Amino acid sequence: MNYSTLKKTVVLSFVSLMAVGMAQAQTTTTDTSKMSATSTAKVFGGTAQYNTFSVGINVGATAPRVATGGVNVFNSSTVELGYGVTVKDQLSHTFGVQLNLQGGQLAGSESVSQTNPNAYVTDETSGLHAASFKTKFMTATLSATENVGNISWLHRKSGITFYLSEGLGLAWHTPTVTLTDGTVITWKGTSGPNHDHTYVHELVVPVGAGVKFQLTDQLDLNLGYTENFVDGFNLTGVHAAYPAQNKYSYGYAGLEYTFGPKSKQSLEWVNPVAMMYDELYDAALRAEVEALKGRVANVETAVNDLKKDSDGDGVSDQFDKCPNTPAGTVVDGSGCPLVIPPPIDTSLFMRKPIGGPAITAAYSNIQFEFDSSVLKTSSYPVLDATSADLRSSGAAAELDGYASSEGTAAHNMRLSRDRANSVKTYLVNSGVPAKKLKVKAFGETHPIADNSTEAGRILNRRVEFKKK
Repeated sequence: MNYSTLKKTVVLSFVSLMAVGMAQAQTTTTDTSKMSATSTAKVFGGTAQYNTFSVGINVGATAPRVATGGVNVFNSSTVELGYGVTVKDQLSHTFGVQLNLQGGQLAGSESVSQTNPNAYVTDETSGLHAASFKTKFMTATLSATENVGNISWLHRKSGITFYLSEGLGLAWHTPTVTLTDGTVITWKGTSGPNHDHTYVHELVVPVGAGVKFQLTDQLDLNLGYTENFVDGFNLTGVHAAYPAQNKYSYGYAGLEYTFGPKSKQSLEWVNPVAMMYDELYDAALRAEVEALKGRVANVETAVNDLKKDSDGDGVSDQFDKCPNTPAGTVVDGSGCPLVIPPPIDTSLFMRKPIGGPAITAAYSNIQFEFDSSVLKTSSYPVLDATSADLRSSGAAAELDGYASSEGTAAHNMRLSRDRANSVKTYLVNSGVPAKKLKVKAFGETHPIADNSTEAGRILNRRVEFKKK
């Protein structure tokens, strides 16, 4: 059997296998019952409850060009045979790591075109004119695979899944170049033709996509396409001028077998949503959920009992020692009426100046130090007596603030107001209602003594009372 016949036989075999696989995938994924009873996997049980290791074989067609475009070394490509083996470990439902071993042959030629009427490619290193090439190659790459979508029959079990892959590896190839004069040159090394090395080796970056059909719980049909970008200039045996790139594509069909006990599912085909449904479908779990609802209801009832306040006094019934308190009653922390003691008569605590008689005449003028609105301790007895009289009589008073003539008139006006407010603050703190006190400021006007003498200025720094 020659090479061409072999290719046709392989292609026909895999086309038949693909048709059978798709038919079987439809029959094996239309199960609307619960997931397999042999599976005891839980949603959060970890990867140990699944089969994750698989090995695959594939065969397909290669070409020294890719579907995404770019400039090729030779403008005409020949479809050749490729084959491969994969070893994969599925790390999660969507992500896996895969080792790819691939081999095959690439071929192409240069045909007459508007840009190249001579139908040859010039090697930029040697200057030779190449008409065609054939390259036998092998690659070993490590790729990451991501499942990006699936078709779930009746939302129960995935039967078809779509994936992407990308990786990095090493390529070994032996290019054979046919020159325009018929000379055949085999490149065996990076330094030139007929070198002692058996293969040229260069880095390769594979990027691909594909679709899988689940034939059985352990066997999958895999259809894919990979674009391989080579980091070098030896894939075709011709160092062509930029922007020509060394790249090739591989379209394939293959089978992938997942190893492990039949009692475990393949992680790649697990549907977490369906698993959650099955867990919720379990009668014991539903009973636990109902019991939990009952416990939550009991807690809510207890909380509502704690919050219940029948008399509306702000203290819940469970802590209210005085229930049925009349509305508007001020209560303490236990819910009982709060007893407020009467104001203390501060006249009983009159302050007496040290070494002198007590000045207790109510409504006497309150004197201040120079440029100050701070009350002197000697004023306290007068203020206490005034407070006692205002509180007992219920009378009101006007507090008139004054200043001596030092400084500007505006400054003295502010100072006189501050002095009157100091007196008002003291009286309010001693129990006199603030609404009974009115403050007025007169600044340096209406002096009661001569501002040209210090003795007169001392008398003018005052606050006067007007009882009403």
